[in-house]
Amino acid sequence: MTSAICYMCGAPKGTPLRQCEACGIEPHSVEAFSKSLVLSSHLMDEQDLADASARLNKGQGFPFPPQLLRQADEALKDKQLTDMLKLEAAETQAGKKLKNQASPSTSAIRGKAPYSLISSQSALHKSPFHLLRVGLRDSRKRIIDAADELSLEIGDETCQAARSQLTNPRQRITAEVAWLPGVSPSKSQQLMKTLETDSQSLRAATGLPSLAHLNLLSAAFEGVDSSLNGEQISEFICEIADLAESLDPAEVLRDLNEERVISGFAEIRSVDQVEAELAERKRHYRNSVKEVLNRLPPDQLVEAMTLAVESATYSGEIHAPELIDDLVDGYEVDVQGFLEAETANVERLLEAIRGAAGNGEGAVKPLVDKLELVAKNWDRVAQPIQVSAKARGIRHEASHNVAYDIRSVAIDLWNEHGHLALSQRLTALVQSLFAELPELSDRVEQDVETLRGIQQNREKDAQENAEWEREITFSAELGMIFKDVLSISPSGVSWKSRSYPLDKITRVRWGATVHRTNGIKTGTTYTFAFGDDTSEAVGTISKKEVFDTFIDKLWRSVCFRLLNDLVKALKAGRELSFGGGKIRDDGVTLIKHKMFSANEAVTCPWSNTQIYSANGAFYVQAKDDKKAYIGSSYIEGRNTHIFEQLIRMAYKKPGMRKLSDILN
Repeated sequence: MTSAICYMCGAPKGTPLRQCEACGIEPHSVEAFSKSLVLSSHLMDEQDLADASARLNKGQGFPFPPQLLRQADEALKDKQLTDMLKLEAAETQAGKKLKNQASPSTSAIRGKAPYSLISSQSALHKSPFHLLRVGLRDSRKRIIDAADELSLEIGDETCQAARSQLTNPRQRITAEVAWLPGVSPSKSQQLMKTLETDSQSLRAATGLPSLAHLNLLSAAFEGVDSSLNGEQISEFICEIADLAESLDPAEVLRDLNEERVISGFAEIRSVDQVEAELAERKRHYRNSVKEVLNRLPPDQLVEAMTLAVESATYSGEIHAPELIDDLVDGYEVDVQGFLEAETANVERLLEAIRGAAGNGEGAVKPLVDKLELVAKNWDRVAQPIQVSAKARGIRHEASHNVAYDIRSVAIDLWNEHGHLALSQRLTALVQSLFAELPELSDRVEQDVETLRGIQQNREKDAQENAEWEREITFSAELGMIFKDVLSISPSGVSWKSRSYPLDKITRVRWGATVHRTNGIKTGTTYTFAFGDDTSEAVGTISKKEVFDTFIDKLWRSVCFRLLNDLVKALKAGRELSFGGGKIRDDGVTLIKHKMFSANEAVTCPWSNTQIYSANGAFYVQAKDDKKAYIGSSYIEGRNTHIFEQLIRMAYKKPGMRKLSDILN
């Protein structure tokens, strides 16, 4: 096998005319053939080849001696030699894939970004201009001559097809639009070499007409593979889309006609022809990009599409270039089956959540965990479609349906079952995943605020409840030898061996008794009692500070509730017994006390009553008749203190007509 090195990177290869495994360059032009033959054992010895390889590896280039190039040109005229070299290249091509395992590309060697090198199969390499090695400015005769010269090298059928397209006025415009219009022949050759060796650098090229630059980038993108991350691919797509959006048919027509004046072909008379070709060309860009994307792993494809759409639309705030919209439309068709299957999974989980909601949060939480995973996976794939729809001002029905279904279950979890945490979790999920849906966004924001308010109220209630529990808790040991315990706690009120839950206590009474001997005060005892409708606990103690503290705690834990219960009962129209009379919301039945005849019941409105305390009792009396009154002992009477507090509070209301006015 003939030994040789690559004329671009200096890597060794088995035959001069085969494709280099290190950088991917394959000789096609006469100049490339000559240089490849120079850097082979046909014209150089082993030491010279080693020196040349070292220079090329260092990026220093190789100064091809003119005399060796002439010898190579002469040698290539020998058909037997060229046939042999091509045969050797063809034989080694079959084993190329097995050998090309881990050789670093020239872009990696030279520290460039990891964009794939472009093979000779890109759209630009298939252009008839490239196949015949002619330019837009070459005449019809030059094209015909080139086709004849290359018929043996690339095949007569290929040459004739290329010649026909470039010399046929109707077909030529298609080839022109797909080539590099507005670029000089020498610059075109240089750009094609760059496309083969360092395609990424073309993205930063300046001074190129938009169409020519776009065709180069499209060809470069054809070499993209999964070695790039989603962000790099999305940036490349956006650059192509922006260039495609900037195409001006009038400018393209001008560039084409300038070239045709030089080449001798008839000028294009109507811009309509150019517009039609550009429309077809844009379809080519879309299909090329889509073909590359379809070669990527699914996760990488979704990432690239998402980032491209978000970047092109500023996250849905502006319209995207036409190419981006076309890609999204195709993407939506491709992922429809996946979204339909995941939608069915979401619906099944939502039904399961509804069914388990009555069994408590513990039964629902695992289902919500699964729903989060499925919904996030659904949204990850649907994200490019959602952002694009927002930018276009249209509605993505599938996203709306899934979002509203999850929102509905979140509302039901709170309204019907009181599962606040799970409702908040699903609402936050909808808010996070479907932020691109304008109609839904405001509603979900309201849901979030409502649930946040509920949570804050719960926290406030819990805090107040904890503070209330601290305030009412009390315990005291009484007795010299045998200790009795008087206590109040959230669980109830206790004295000695008797205890009542707070919400079961329906009656209380208390008071002080002063003891005197011969008119001299000898002490005070304090009596208290509390109980339910059937029994009560009664105690007497002598320690005033303990009694005062206990009554204060009793008011906070029980009496305020009893007061509220009295008001509700009166407002509902009930009559309550007190001191031998009846108390109603709008008045009171008093007892008119007579010395020589039976007592008489007298009904008075509250406006015709007055109240006072005397002899350890609380009294309600008619203003116009001092013999009409009722009274109840503080120590012995049931809930006397509660009735007194209610009536005194009502008296403070100006113009009071009903006791329940204290609620206003």
